[in-house]
Amino acid sequence: MVKRDLSKDEERLLPREVRLVFELFNKEGYEIYMVGAGVRLMLVGKEPVDCDFTTSATPEEILKVLEGLDTFYDNDYGTVGVAFERKRKEIYEITPYRTERGYTDRRRPDEVKWGKSLEEDVRRRDFTMNSVVVGPKKEGSGYELLDYLGGLKDFENRLVKAVGKAEERFAEDALRMMRAVRFAAQLSFQIEEKTFAGIVKNTDLLAEISRERVRDELVKILKSDHPAEGVHLLVSSGLMEHIIPEMLETRGVPQTGHHTLDVYNHMLEALRSCPSPDPIVRLATLLHDIGKPRTRRLRCLGCGWVMKSENLDEKGETAKTTMYKCPRCGKVQTEHEAGTFYGHEVVGARMVETIADRLRFSKKERERLVTLVRWHMFAYSPEMTDAAIRRFIRRVGKENINDIILLRIGDRKGGGSKTTSWRLQELQKRVGEQLYEPMTVSDLVIDGNVVMRILGISPGPKVGEIMNSLFEEVIEDTSKNNQEYLTKRVKEIGGVIADGYSGGGSDRESKD
Repeated sequence: MVKRDLSKDEERLLPREVRLVFELFNKEGYEIYMVGAGVRLMLVGKEPVDCDFTTSATPEEILKVLEGLDTFYDNDYGTVGVAFERKRKEIYEITPYRTERGYTDRRRPDEVKWGKSLEEDVRRRDFTMNSVVVGPKKEGSGYELLDYLGGLKDFENRLVKAVGKAEERFAEDALRMMRAVRFAAQLSFQIEEKTFAGIVKNTDLLAEISRERVRDELVKILKSDHPAEGVHLLVSSGLMEHIIPEMLETRGVPQTGHHTLDVYNHMLEALRSCPSPDPIVRLATLLHDIGKPRTRRLRCLGCGWVMKSENLDEKGETAKTTMYKCPRCGKVQTEHEAGTFYGHEVVGARMVETIADRLRFSKKERERLVTLVRWHMFAYSPEMTDAAIRRFIRRVGKENINDIILLRIGDRKGGGSKTTSWRLQELQKRVGEQLYEPMTVSDLVIDGNVVMRILGISPGPKVGEIMNSLFEEVIEDTSKNNQEYLTKRVKEIGGVIADGYSGGGSDRESKD
């Protein structure tokens, strides 16, 4: 076992609330140690948050020690939560030493028993880095770090390593395979060789995990400091087949024009370059070209004939050297020169909707993903009118404008281009100028109640038709969004619609 005192710098990182927990349990004669994420954060020089603890006390004894604090206890695993108000409300979880047996559902132990020692407790944990603990020294003042399983050395070597046999740990809880990837992505670590082999051998177990848990772990990977590396680990290990199998279709699919990477690697680079910390924007950036493999065609540079790539001959080793002879005009060309992906953003949006449903994303999150992928191919030219800019904002949604710009930045950098361009900069400027102009019917200075009062009509389709007609005029010329003009137009449009209805009725009666 490795045992050492915390350095002064490490001690300074311990929050006052952690010290309080240590003091309360120590005073009553119980062992108490911080474990897991709090220790990991401390080891990389960050202040621990949402800390977990393990103790020699039973749940009833834990509650007694914490009497007077904001505690709660409602589970089968002995975990007592205690809330502290810091910069935000933090929940510390304190669990008795315990041993576990059987994991029938690949998630929770079938049997839990309170343990007798710290060493017994740490041996049930998932990875060696999570078996390192920090607690008050038994003799003298200060705090110490204890390591029974070599976790500190693995941490220093930047390795994610399973406790004991990797396959046994993953059979207990299959989500641990994704957690290994997440830790690697968060900390820029490697997954230890035998641990990675255990993942590769057991990927099918992930199918037994609820989609919600898989989604949550994927989101944590996307929120990490190295999301592209995390996604690549999911693919290379075989886990992605049970998460977003559509990703696998993009490997080896060559692109055209300025692109030098295949679709898969371009999507990874776009994710790596995306400046947004939002996991939904990052996921949309990763999946923005997911529809390309299913829309892949070749358009002959000679006659314009469109050929499905799978029906072409004379295939070489790469897109730049693979030669195709057009069956119609005989022109020889490479796939890199003639490849197209027309409509991939539309197909991709449908695929992303399916993916979001499968992973149980919320309706709002799904709609954001679909919108960002559907419109990521937006184009800009200086000739666009202000009305066209407003229609673009309306199509994408005010709330998504900044996100789709950030996606485009990732897309550009992921394709080898500069972060921005004069076109993108000018579009951003013009969007900013139009952002607070009327974008929806609700932005008009009059509403349906005014229309009904002016025309003396009851609620019905006619009111909506008039409001939409007014909005189409205003989005073209925002100066028309004033009471006088719109009141006049309500009377004019109302009369036309009324004539149309009565005229239509007369026609039908005469034909009958």
